[in-house]
Amino acid sequence: MAGVIERRSIDVVPDDERHGSAVSQFTLWLGANLQITAVVTGALAVVFGAGALWALIGLLLGNLAGGAVMALHSAQGPRLGLPQMITSRAQFGVRGAVVPLALVIVMYIGFFASGSVLAGQAVGELTHLGPAAGIVLFAAVTAVAATVGYRLIHLLGKVAGLVCALAFVYLGVRLWQRADLAALLHDHRFGLPVFLLAISLSASWQLAFGPYVADYSRYLPRHTSTRATFWWTLGGSVLGAQWSMTFGALAAAAAPAAFVGHEVGYLVGLGGTGLIASALYFVIALGKLTINILNTYGGFMSLVTSVSGFRGQRTLTARGRSAYIAGIMVAGTAVALVGRDSFLTSFKDFLLFLLTFFTPWSAINLVDYYLLSKERYDIPALHDPDGRYGAWNVGALTVYVLGVLAQLPFLATNFYTGPLVGPLGGADVSWLVGLAVPAVLYWLTARRDTARLVGPGVAGERTAPAGLGG
Repeated sequence: MAGVIERRSIDVVPDDERHGSAVSQFTLWLGANLQITAVVTGALAVVFGAGALWALIGLLLGNLAGGAVMALHSAQGPRLGLPQMITSRAQFGVRGAVVPLALVIVMYIGFFASGSVLAGQAVGELTHLGPAAGIVLFAAVTAVAATVGYRLIHLLGKVAGLVCALAFVYLGVRLWQRADLAALLHDHRFGLPVFLLAISLSASWQLAFGPYVADYSRYLPRHTSTRATFWWTLGGSVLGAQWSMTFGALAAAAAPAAFVGHEVGYLVGLGGTGLIASALYFVIALGKLTINILNTYGGFMSLVTSVSGFRGQRTLTARGRSAYIAGIMVAGTAVALVGRDSFLTSFKDFLLFLLTFFTPWSAINLVDYYLLSKERYDIPALHDPDGRYGAWNVGALTVYVLGVLAQLPFLATNFYTGPLVGPLGGADVSWLVGLAVPAVLYWLTARRDTARLVGPGVAGERTAPAGLGG
């Protein structure tokens, strides 16, 4: 069993353990996005007022914009050989990185919970145990798979991508037979606020992958092309998400009463009864298993990174790995069981609220990696609070907080609406502000910190190209 379970956690993946090609990013992210929570995300654009045509256009724009940002994070994996969030230490400090990390862990638990609600319905029907027991069973299987790690995750991505693609083709045909989709798409009514909401929903979906996307590209050989990693990741994630969200938007427009609040039952009922229904319940659970393993594995990596910043550890025992993953599973399952009755509205607010905290992180991380450090990090210093990056980078943390605060006037959720949302017709453009403001502020302030940056042409082992240290 020891040879099956992944040994690496937040330590650098050495060259002799690298394997695979950039195409693996396409299959993984296609499988991760062809699933029911993405369907629900697309449906939300219609539920909250957009017509089907403009909902689909807005969802596509958001997927492309957010997908480009997440794919830029993915391209860091082969170069660094590190999980995504540990590189935040280069911007925020070895211990200061715990600030965005804490929020990322909350995100993983939230996504684990939301996925478990929908998958639990499918597992409960498939096993005749009911939704609550289905949630618990699904969570346990997720935790076991996440413990095995990287290779199993990619294998499941390939299987889920193929199986779920076939299922969505079948469901798409059934939806076409049942609903007048042409009439729905001929409705050209345009409302700017709901159009921007559609963009925000899909952009937030993609941006939420940013804090862990490099976790699944870090085993690729160092010579893997940055462009190839970027485009294969972008292609798989955008295709899978847009496909699922398109189905959700059209289903919500065609049968809002039947779909909203009964998403799993609607999909299965659309497909048929008997063996077909059982197969569709299995497909729903399989699709959610893939993405929930990513959430559990990413939460585990972020939790270890947070703790190790204070304890100084770089490696983890199998027992420690299991304990961290069990903690994520228990927390996510508890949230799922408590919040399953108010899922749809809560999930929309959860997505948009999370976006407020992760767009500034993405902006700071990408500006630092691509524009300032030129894809070179002092990897040993990522574990040394007294090293190049220090324990706390007050300047970067200040920019991060300002990036969050700058979005609040433009944020629109059920529990808070900013003062500038009304003048904009109710549109939520906070994520655009959250990318632009911290990117500019960080570039202006951090580019003067030459002692922290690792520039080209600097000699010495501790300033070798990214990934050679450790």
